Amino acid sequence: MTAMRWAIPRYGIRVAPETSEIIRECRSRGQLIRGPQIAEFEESFAHFLGVEEAIATSYGRMAFYYILKAFRFPPGSEIVLPALTFWVIPELARAAGLKPVFADVDPVTFTTPASAIEQALTERTCAVVPTHLYGLPCDMDEILSVAARHHVAVIEDCAHAIGATYQGRPVGTLGDAALYSFQLLKPLSTFRGGMAIVRDKSVRERVRQLVNEEPWPAEATIQRVLRLAWLELLFTRPGVFTFSGFPILWLSSFLSARPDVYLWEPIRHLAPLPADYTERYSNVQAALGLAGLKHLAHWTATTRSHAEVLNTELGPVVRVPSVPPDRTHVYYQYCVYPPDRDVFVRQAIRRGIDVETLHMDVCTKLPLFAQYSCPAPGAEYASQAVQLPVYSCLSMSEIGRVADVARHLLSRRPEPLAGPGLVNR
Repeated sequence: MTAMRWAIPRYGIRVAPETSEIIRECRSRGQLIRGPQIAEFEESFAHFLGVEEAIATSYGRMAFYYILKAFRFPPGSEIVLPALTFWVIPELARAAGLKPVFADVDPVTFTTPASAIEQALTERTCAVVPTHLYGLPCDMDEILSVAARHHVAVIEDCAHAIGATYQGRPVGTLGDAALYSFQLLKPLSTFRGGMAIVRDKSVRERVRQLVNEEPWPAEATIQRVLRLAWLELLFTRPGVFTFSGFPILWLSSFLSARPDVYLWEPIRHLAPLPADYTERYSNVQAALGLAGLKHLAHWTATTRSHAEVLNTELGPVVRVPSVPPDRTHVYYQYCVYPPDRDVFVRQAIRRGIDVETLHMDVCTKLPLFAQYSCPAPGAEYASQAVQLPVYSCLSMSEIGRVADVARHLLSRRPEPLAGPGLVNR
């Protein structure tokens, strides 16, 4: 079987070529857990963004949690978040003693407009969380203007958007604070972990104190993280995926089943916090982050060139991602709207292309947040998008195959009628 006929998985994991050597060296020096690379990575990441300091955390979500605690917002204050986001973020806001309030998103950009944020504000609002979803920055000037008028903090969620810019400035440097995620599938992966950025020195020092109070992870825990990452890396290689996960997905496409739902983290309350959340970031992860930063520009450029291939091939038949001229998109996900999402997924699988549909949650529809439910037609419409493989480790022949299959399926029927915020072509 040639590479051209291999099934293409929805995700590709970015790893530096020297990853194995880095892990081996940290292990031989006895520095898997503690070591000098943590401070070096924080310093390099801060330099990359052009900020004073960056603080490494066990998860990106915990960077968010520490930021909320360090701001010392009054208990019960409201925090405005996108209706379309990862459920963990509003749940951790609740665990930090705040009340999540959801603002709708624009289904063209998948980000929350300033007008929707302003409609959600009340006298109890303490902060807003513009989320640069799928790698496209929000309109930060408008959001910052709204926040300034209402005297609320702005905490950027940059989990998908490292390397993205707004008016030439890196996301994460525009608001009062920001979180980044280095989970396995993220644009910069250290197999787990995150980073907190805070503008105000006193708040930043409190974040650092909260992090320093946490225990170091056990070596067995980090060894397990590394083993799991290598397994996932192996099974997302097309040659392995073709004979492992893909046959299950292919068979399921004829049964209208979705076995991939069992791979996602169960939606649940997070108070008290899980034990692995409240640990320090390890040295081996930081060493991997230092290596990844050196390759990040190349990975981003390659992913963007793949997105341009899809734009060129799919533009005549479907609405391609909208990128305002003052922003750069890093395409953590490449989203399009098929006429029928589930039919498209099944037909793509049968042609050897795995596509994603479950990456974000419409939080206003989740039982976990039933008490905070509100209309979010834009988010509900946006949930009908599919995410095509576009990651940097695809070859040009593979991205061409993704484009060919997607164009064929998308051109078979006209685009659906416009949803909220959309206009027909």
